Order: sequence, then structure tokens, then C-alpha cells
Amino acid sequence: MAEVQLDCKGLNCPMPIVRISQAIKKMSAGDVLVVEATDPAFRADIAAWSKRMGHDILAFEEDTCLRATLKKC
Repeated sequence: MAEVQLDCKGLNCPMPIVRISQAIKKMSAGDVLVVEATDPAFRADIAAWSKRMGHDILAFEEDTCLRATLKKC
């Protein structure tokens, strides 16, 4: 299982989801993607996208930025 870091800070909708889609296509099932973003809509966007695409959100943190940990299914 690999872990990939993706920096989407400073990007606004829909670019974080576009970058996540591009990154996750290159990953294997079971790999983990950690995404950092600053877009206020990121939490709702990642929840809807992961549900639609069938990937799991393992964690979501709010600190100086928003951080989602996803598992590719």
C-alpha cells in the first residue's frame, strides 16, 4: 500500500477534484491519497466525489488547511 501526498492549496473548485481524479487514476486499489486544500467547498466536494466514484474517506481534518485522507477502492 502506497501513500501519495497531493497539495491543492490555493486551488478553487473544480480544480482540487480534477487533480484528485488525475492522481487516483495512477494509483492501485488500497493505496492512500492525502489531499490538502484551502477551498471552502472542498469538504462537500470531496464527500460527493468519493461517494460517486466509490472511494473511501478515511479521515477529514480541519486545521490551517483542510486535509482529506482517501483510500482507493
